[in-house]
Parts: sequence; structure tokens; C-alpha cells
Amino acid sequence: MAAEHLNDELHGYYLEDLKVGMTAAYAKTVTETDIVLFAGISGDINPVHLNHEFAATTAFAEPIAHGMLTASFISTVLGTKLPGPGCIYLKQSLAFRAPVKARDTVLARCTVSAIDEARQTVTLDCKCFVGEKVVLTGEALMKVSRRPA
Repeated sequence: MAAEHLNDELHGYYLEDLKVGMTAAYAKTVTETDIVLFAGISGDINPVHLNHEFAATTAFAEPIAHGMLTASFISTVLGTKLPGPGCIYLKQSLAFRAPVKARDTVLARCTVSAIDEARQTVTLDCKCFVGEKVVLTGEALMKVSRRPA
């Protein structure tokens, strides 16, 4: 199989395919195992994430997921759905609005808000929800390739 054919099969959207308002989403129920594994991978072993007794003394009353674990669901949308495989993550702003706990189902939704043809970049509005509650907001800037000639 030729490399360019494989690239066509695996590649996500090209710049020419994208339109303002396009949206994609990913949902995941966070487990205690996810939180422990993320702590191990990231090195962030803050007891607010891992220690029930410590977390009970905080405003959250129980362990919470790492904010960056929740933010990683945005990366899932961007890297696998919209714009998808082949895009390059350039920049991300994040605002953490509410905690995520084990057993919460997080829905990450990204919507194309601007396209810069000259720079080959796409800006996406990013939000994560638990139910109707917004737990994370942000904006991503992605480099997206043009369709090959």
C-alpha cells in the first residue's frame, strides 16, 4: 500500500473541509482507576486526587479528577474527530469551572469558531460538561493541512 494512500485513509479533515460551526464530541465516565493512572503518568500525586481522608478536609469533600485529565478529553476530540488525525495542536487556553469526580461522565465538545486560511489554522471553542454543568471552558488553536493536490 502506498504511503500517500494510507495517509488519505487515516487523515482527518483538511482545511478546505472545515466550516465555522462544525462540532464534535467525546464522552467518558471517569473512574478511580483513571485518576490513579493519570497521577502515575503525569507525576501529579496531589492528595486531593488520591487520598480520601485528605480530600474530605477540602471544599470538594472527596477526591477529584485532575483538571488536566478532564482537559485531555478535549485533546481526544481534536486529535481523533475534529479536525482529527494529521492536525497539529498549537495552543490551548483552559478555565476550570467545577470539579470532576469519579463516576462523573464528562462530555467534551469542540466547535470550530474561526478559520484562518492564510495561516492554515483553525480556532475551536472547547467545553466540558458533567450533565448540564460546564466544568471546563477553553479555546484551542490547531494547524490543519491543505488537501494534497
